[in-house]
Amino acid sequence: MNTAIEQRQHWMSVLAKAPVEVLLELSEEAIKEVSFELIRAPEIGLTQVRARMGNKGERFNLGDMTLTRCVVRSSLDTVGYSYIAGRNKTHALRAAQLDALLQDPQMGETLIARVIQPIESMLSKARSQKRRETDATRVDFFTLVRGED
Repeated sequence: MNTAIEQRQHWMSVLAKAPVEVLLELSEEAIKEVSFELIRAPEIGLTQVRARMGNKGERFNLGDMTLTRCVVRSSLDTVGYSYIAGRNKTHALRAAQLDALLQDPQMGETLIARVIQPIESMLSKARSQKRRETDATRVDFFTLVRGED
């Protein structure tokens, strides 16, 4: 897979998972410098979630979840997309704007350092904390074999 595609997938994932308040605060300065045209205004809809039993079995429809999507074009002539779990139009709009700006070579490096890396670090710490809390309550079960049956 192309590294540019992988990079974009990564930052889009970070933007989608970021807490809205943090995302808005970290990106406010960069957004002011560029104008945006709404191609598809933030809209809320549903998407079908699919799953596999044990991650190996046949796929099945798990259910629906709400999703907010948005598409913008920046004055730098880049198009930004966002798909956010839940119903937050502000989050979807800002994520699409940042996706458009991150595609610009000059702004991209700055935004990765100022927005993506701090959010990524915060999300990583939150995952580690959750893992520690979960591990503290883990119970290991084992069975003793008493001969052969």
